[in-house]
Amino acid sequence: MFSRCRSWMIVALACISQAAHAELTIVITKGSDEAIPIAIVPFGWNGVGAMPFDVAQVVAADLARSGRFKPMERQDMVSVPTRGDQIQFEDWRLLKSDFIVVGRLQSDAQDRYAVEFELFNVLTGQRVHMDRVAATLAGLRAAGHRVADIVFEKLTGVRGAFSTRIAYVSVDGRPPRQSYQLIVADADGANVHVIAAGSEPIMSPAWSPDGASLAYVSFENRLPAIYAQELRTGVRTRVSARSGVNGAPAWSPDGKRLALALSRRDGNLDIYILTLADQSLVRVTEDPAIDTEPAWSLDGQSLYFTSDRAGAPQIYKAAAAPGAKVKRLTFDSSYNARPRVSPDERELAYVTLDNGGYRIGALDLKSGNTRVLTNGTLDESPSYAPNGVMLIYASQERGRGVLAIVSTDGKVKESLAADQGEVREPVWGPFLN
Repeated sequence: MFSRCRSWMIVALACISQAAHAELTIVITKGSDEAIPIAIVPFGWNGVGAMPFDVAQVVAADLARSGRFKPMERQDMVSVPTRGDQIQFEDWRLLKSDFIVVGRLQSDAQDRYAVEFELFNVLTGQRVHMDRVAATLAGLRAAGHRVADIVFEKLTGVRGAFSTRIAYVSVDGRPPRQSYQLIVADADGANVHVIAAGSEPIMSPAWSPDGASLAYVSFENRLPAIYAQELRTGVRTRVSARSGVNGAPAWSPDGKRLALALSRRDGNLDIYILTLADQSLVRVTEDPAIDTEPAWSLDGQSLYFTSDRAGAPQIYKAAAAPGAKVKRLTFDSSYNARPRVSPDERELAYVTLDNGGYRIGALDLKSGNTRVLTNGTLDESPSYAPNGVMLIYASQERGRGVLAIVSTDGKVKESLAADQGEVREPVWGPFLN
């Protein structure tokens, strides 16, 4: 939350390949009455022995989590067609399914597979799409996400984000013996990998725009510093270890700069821009107030940030240049902080004090209208999915830190709790291609 500061020391791991101990379990806590009925029929298997992976189950789970679709339960299916010419459309119409996906998993060679699938409109009997996704055995879950992405886009016109990743901080144990991990996982919480770990807190992870690196803050050697770490190699670079606070890193859209919250010689916290190539530093704000939590506009020309210059935390916007004029954007609560920009920059997600609870709100940047999306008492750290359909954020459940997802219309909510410890500070990664 705004103005909270902690010191820590971390140990960065060599690479992304080490699996984390805490697995996330997703529970859909609120569904949409407008979800489209769809049948994801178990895929056929053309290979030796048992089917190595249930791709169709991943597809159904992804589409259900989006809130846009209501997959049919397998026990309610009247048949198990694997090709379009095997579908008896009248049977599926009676089951009130609007669409149906059938497919096959094909073994092409040693550790080479192909997922072939077809999407049909049940009401008309017309094929909407057919495709083929290649994968290795280890990549069959990713292939399922890819199939879900394709189906989602064909039926909604919005790019699917099931193949993207999330990063978050995991905390296990009780003070003073706690352990911390910076984790990257698939968007559904599976396939977790530890990026950094240690006995002191980790915070403020931020994705690079190409999804290849994470920036985060550490207090190694008792000195606050910001690091950028490559996920594939584990190589990290200390990019800011200036005197005072080094916090809240945010990558520019071109990946060449970081917006930071720094306290320099005067001890005041302001927004700066660091050019990574030459370490040149530009001060954007200069005010006696606390200015922090920067977020870039899509064109890289402006910054949104939190400031208490009006007496309490509110959200402001300024050009990404020295001495820029500052514009206040929020007025409807005594606490508005942690702005995050939607992928189309039509709105901001932020933390707002609403009826005694800290909740996730959304500000329409054109009209100025606001809405509250969550109903928790301590919701924070919102982050948009790259397609703008969902928001991930940190929350509390029975006094324990969990992650949660809410659709941007507020109609669908999910909880992501770890099987051990707590999870916090999520950030949704970009599309990878």
